[in-house]
Amino acid sequence: MLRSYLELWLKEDIGSGDYSSLAAIPKSANGQAQLLIKSDGVIAGIEVARELLKLTDVNANFHSCKKDGDEVRVGDIAFEITGNAVNLLSIERLMLNIMQRMSGIATKTNRLQQKIAHTSARLLDTRKTTPGFRMLEKQAVLIGGGLNHRMGLFDMVMLKDNHVDFCGGITQAVNKTRQYLQENKLPLKIEVEVRNLEELREVIELRSVDRIMLDNFSPEEIVSCLGLIPDHFETEASGGIHENNIVAFAETGVDFISVGALTHNVESLDLSLKAVVQG
Repeated sequence: MLRSYLELWLKEDIGSGDYSSLAAIPKSANGQAQLLIKSDGVIAGIEVARELLKLTDVNANFHSCKKDGDEVRVGDIAFEITGNAVNLLSIERLMLNIMQRMSGIATKTNRLQQKIAHTSARLLDTRKTTPGFRMLEKQAVLIGGGLNHRMGLFDMVMLKDNHVDFCGGITQAVNKTRQYLQENKLPLKIEVEVRNLEELREVIELRSVDRIMLDNFSPEEIVSCLGLIPDHFETEASGGIHENNIVAFAETGVDFISVGALTHNVESLDLSLKAVVQG
C-alpha cells in the first residue's frame, strides 16, 4: 500500500518531468544531501523516506543518523543520502511533505501522552485524517507513543449518535448489529457512543457491547459514570479534549481518550533537505 501511495504522489508532483532539475543538472550527476532539523520535536517518517529513495533510485545510499520516534533538536541531522542528483531534487518536496506532517503528528502525540503518563489512560487517534494519507498519519501516532483507534469503517463497529437516531434507539441498533455480525461471521468489537446518563444505563443493561464512549461528558460526569459501569466494559472519553484539559480527563480513570486534533490540527515540524557541496 505504501508503494502504491508513493507512486501516486510522485506522479502527482513530477508529472511528465521535473524540468527545473532536468534543465539545470546533468542526468548522470550524483549528489549528496542531509535532512536538517530546524525545530525541536519527535522525528517520524525516516523509514518512509528510505522507501521513497529506494523506489526512485536503486543505486542510492541512505545513512540514518536518527530513527523514527527519536527526540530531535534544532541543528540535528536525521539522515544523509547520496544518489542521482536529479532524482534527489525531484523527490525532495514529497519527502519533506511526508516527514514534516508525520513528525508534527508524532510530536503532538508524544507531548499529550507525556502529560497523562502518570495515569492508566491511553491516547487514541480518530478517523479525522487527511484522505489518502491516513495510513502514515496513524503510523505517526504510534511513533509518538499513542494508539490507533479503528483504521476505517471496516475493522470495528462504532454506533454513534446518528446511527442510534436513524435506527430508533440504542437497543435496536445494538441488537441489529449483533445479528448482522453473527450472520456475516464478522468478529468485530462494538463501541457505542452515549450522550447522557439514560443512554449509558441502556447500554449497560444490554451487556453485549465491548466499549462505551462517553461523548462530551465533563471529567466530573465521567467519574460519576465510571462508578456505574461494570469492569468488563472498556471506556473511552471523547469530545472537546485538548492539551489544557486532557490531564483532568485522564485522571478520571477512563481507559482511553480519543483526540481528533492529533491528526486534523497539527503544526508540521520544520525540516529541510540540504545539498552537501564538496570543495
